[in-house]
Amino acid sequence: MGRAFEYRKARKLKRWGNMARTFTKIGKEIAIAVKQGGPEPSNNTRLRVLIQNAKAANMPKENVERAIKRAVSKEMDNYKEMVYEGYGPYGIAIVVETATDNTTRTVANVRSYFNKAGGSLGTSGCLDFLFEHKCVFRVAKSESIDVDELELELIDVGVDELFEEDEQIVIYGPFEAYGAIQKYLEEHGIEIVSGEFERIPLDLKEVTEEQRASIEKLIERFEEDEDVTNVFHNMKGEEE
Repeated sequence: MGRAFEYRKARKLKRWGNMARTFTKIGKEIAIAVKQGGPEPSNNTRLRVLIQNAKAANMPKENVERAIKRAVSKEMDNYKEMVYEGYGPYGIAIVVETATDNTTRTVANVRSYFNKAGGSLGTSGCLDFLFEHKCVFRVAKSESIDVDELELELIDVGVDELFEEDEQIVIYGPFEAYGAIQKYLEEHGIEIVSGEFERIPLDLKEVTEEQRASIEKLIERFEEDEDVTNVFHNMKGEEE
């Protein structure tokens, strides 16, 4: 298995704190997708996968429909996707992805979290050399799918890693290959369970248990912020 798989094994923290926040964050992502590509899933590839993500998270259908309707209304807040990068305690690199209707508020909060933990907010792109930006799809396993054959086919559309996990097949590819991978899966009738983006650290940094507790506290603070959608870091997992 490759680096993406090892990173997934190492991730112990919850991405989102509870179901209500999960629904709020998915709703924001749906709103952004609708603003960018329109409200019809048949014409909006990103929206189609986000609807699947909502289904996988047990988000009620009416919540999804409400998010779409709000996105096309004039009253809808204009959410923007912003990425903030910095260093937490003990030199741990942290990337914070947000969806916000108030960038002034969001950047102030993110900076405050870094500063209070003894870290610092960096400039945009300062951690590009430490992370690979990947797309990741989870698809349902079925008797009709030959995993080895599927992997060979997907290499041609940019996939660089594929493995089985529980009752799903996990597919990793470069960030820019998202559309091509999604198109292949849909055209071949392969059920997409979810499709997301992840930032895979190129090098994991070891920490002591005391240091880990301090870093996890900061990461949890980020994840509790309603503007934050994802947090990525290069702290090595406990079992590694």
